[in-house]
Amino acid sequence: VTVRDALNSAIDEEMERDEKVLVLGEEVAQYDGAYKVTRGLWRKYGDKRVIDTPITEMGFTGIAVGAAM
Repeated sequence: VTVRDALNSAIDEEMERDEKVLVLGEEVAQYDGAYKVTRGLWRKYGDKRVIDTPITEMGFTGIAVGAAM
């Protein structure tokens, strides 16, 4: 098992277990992540739980604050 596959399995397991878990980051959705760690998660869980963020720290912060509310 590669580190990438282990991380993907762990994220998938937690997302399946708890509907409040989400993934957000640069190119994690449609592109499957820079290192393909999130491969298949966007197709499985959709736009509401696997979120591509803007390439800016302020964008991350805004999304995180909104998600915490």
